[in-house]
Amino acid sequence: MELRCLFGQNVGPSIFASDIEVDVSRSPFVKERIDVMYTGDSLPEIYEQTEQVQVGEKTFKVIFVKTNDLTAANKIEYDERRGIEREIGLRIEGEADVNAPELVYGIVTLGGRWYFGPYHKNNADWFRHMKKPRSYSIALSTRVARAAINMGIPDPQGIKAIDPCCGIGTVMVEALSMGIDIVGRDINPMIATGARTNIAHFGYSSEVTLGDIADIQDHYDVAFVDMPYNLYSSITPEEQFSILTNARRIADRAVIVAIEAMDEMITDAGFTIKDRCIAKKAGFSRHIMLCQ
Repeated sequence: MELRCLFGQNVGPSIFASDIEVDVSRSPFVKERIDVMYTGDSLPEIYEQTEQVQVGEKTFKVIFVKTNDLTAANKIEYDERRGIEREIGLRIEGEADVNAPELVYGIVTLGGRWYFGPYHKNNADWFRHMKKPRSYSIALSTRVARAAINMGIPDPQGIKAIDPCCGIGTVMVEALSMGIDIVGRDINPMIATGARTNIAHFGYSSEVTLGDIADIQDHYDVAFVDMPYNLYSSITPEEQFSILTNARRIADRAVIVAIEAMDEMITDAGFTIKDRCIAKKAGFSRHIMLCQ
């Protein structure tokens, strides 16, 4: 679902092509990206085109991307992959550096064609967010929180977001790490303090206020609502509905996370569910619903 939101299409299980450029490090589910410079039906076509590559005084490296759609019978083994890398490298005028190159290029095959261009690898900075000074056993996992942000904000330019039930700030940390303008709020003073601590721990800054969602007066493009759970709290259905109706009031769009589908309540609050998925953690499921 996250990739569908980011790229506006259903994508393949391992590799796909898109005209939409997304920072490869945004998604916890994207490993690498090639910005296509040249394409051809055969490797010799690619070899000929790569003679045009100009790196100037910078060092470079060529990587054969192992993720592709080749069948097992057509799999390209290690020695042949290294041979393809060398063949391209010899055609690029400049200094190769396999250890610390300034420029990295990738070669990959998809759908019977070959693609070559600048290569980008996911730096997985979000991994460090998994070790927070303040934790909460039922908080969203870092991976799911990051995916939820990408579902609700595929393009962060000019977006103003809020997490009105922010808990310990898991969603906020991921949003802030992507440069997204987001503020938080929580009704529990100890939890709100934990969110501020976690945000500051990773070097980010944002406002986390104390209070009920019903008191919020500002309007936002997107709200991220991780619903309090009946399994772990005393919240009533009426209180859940109040959270949803207030989320509808303060935001044009919402990503709603709950341990049950809540379709009828979400619809009654004025939302339409545009997309959905289920994430599982520690023996229970979370429904993630993109609503407008």
